[in-house]
Amino acid sequence: MRVLVDADACPVKEEIYKVCFRHKVPVTIVSNSWLRVPDHALVDRVVVSDGFDAADDWIADQSAPGCIVVTADILLADRCLKAGTVVLAPNGKPFTANSIGSAIATRAIMADLRAGGEQIGGPPPFGKADRSAFLQALDREIVKLAKAVR
Repeated sequence: MRVLVDADACPVKEEIYKVCFRHKVPVTIVSNSWLRVPDHALVDRVVVSDGFDAADDWIADQSAPGCIVVTADILLADRCLKAGTVVLAPNGKPFTANSIGSAIATRAIMADLRAGGEQIGGPPPFGKADRSAFLQALDREIVKLAKAVR
């Protein structure tokens, strides 16, 4: 078991460290540029090229059953789900086989609206409730995977 983090814009890295250290689960921080990470045996940093989707490609290639991927990227979430990986958004919402199709469709509609010049708002600001929901979701998924391994 390990947690793979799409880290460049991830707002919950500290929360990930906290939960993973408590459960003794390795964490891999994947980014396009060097990021500061704790000096800890459970934390690994992977810096990929700045090529388009390089971090996503690395994470998708490493995804497998027993992994948890943390990302807000819907297309990466889809790739990881197909590999049998648990995927969580930074707000704690899980991406699932049942929800990913509508998430992809909504993403496409929003892209079309923006391309047509529509002024649409983005997601709500990230807040304390999102952090709390994420902490609970990550803890729950780690416990669930640990039980499945036993």
